[in-house]
Amino acid sequence: MRLHFTKMHGLGNDFMVIDQITQNVQITSEQVARLADRHRGVGFDQLLIVSPPTSPEVDFRYRIFNADGSEVEQCGNGARCFARFVRDKRLTNKNRIVVETLSGIIELRVNEREEVTVDMGPPIFEPARIPLVADAQQDPYVFEVDGQPVELGGVSMGNPHGVLIVDNVDTAPVETLGPALEKHTNFPKRANIGFMQIVDRQRVRLRVFERGAGETQACGTGACAAAVIALRRNLVDSPVNVQLPGGTLSIQWQGEGQPVLMTGPATTVFEGTLIL
Repeated sequence: MRLHFTKMHGLGNDFMVIDQITQNVQITSEQVARLADRHRGVGFDQLLIVSPPTSPEVDFRYRIFNADGSEVEQCGNGARCFARFVRDKRLTNKNRIVVETLSGIIELRVNEREEVTVDMGPPIFEPARIPLVADAQQDPYVFEVDGQPVELGGVSMGNPHGVLIVDNVDTAPVETLGPALEKHTNFPKRANIGFMQIVDRQRVRLRVFERGAGETQACGTGACAAAVIALRRNLVDSPVNVQLPGGTLSIQWQGEGQPVLMTGPATTVFEGTLIL
């Protein structure tokens, strides 16, 4: 089977994007994992699939697979790349694009500078809906890791997140504590783990250990989750600039029940064709 694809990235968080509208292609989880291999495959953090909508109220369906082949609910950086992709491929000429995801409907807007704002919807704090094992909603939650307490904020941005506040992201134990918390029993569907440093009222620094992918250059939903936790604790003001290793995202949130708006770039790297 011949497969045409596009390689893209959002602040270094990289994706293989497949158009399932103009080509008839089906990919298994095992094939995703092989394609994600950076030595023997295309190499990426996530695979994005552009599919026809299942209802007339939306423009496209958007599926996301981690590098390990697992399908996930949401990806903010991927959503921005999705918007650029469908416009660049002339699958739509709309500036406002409504997309169906595994976690629900999201809205993408492309501005005159070709930056994309993603309406991520309201954050979810109820433990059962994150999902997170807890008797009641708390901030912070306290997890035990290797016999030591770890405090973190819990939130869903369409996918589960745990956010820790650290003094310095450069020395934060991302490589060890990240995987321990990602697979913690209190996160029954695993979670993305963010390590956030408050710089001032307008800026935070962030590193994210992503579920099923490891640490990435940038995580859009992770940036939203971190900003929401910081705003909820009155540590920053909206909009807040979230500085990730790959670049900066602007996050706006006006409080409980309001949607989170994420703005940032999306870049095409190359086009390719392979035989599966």
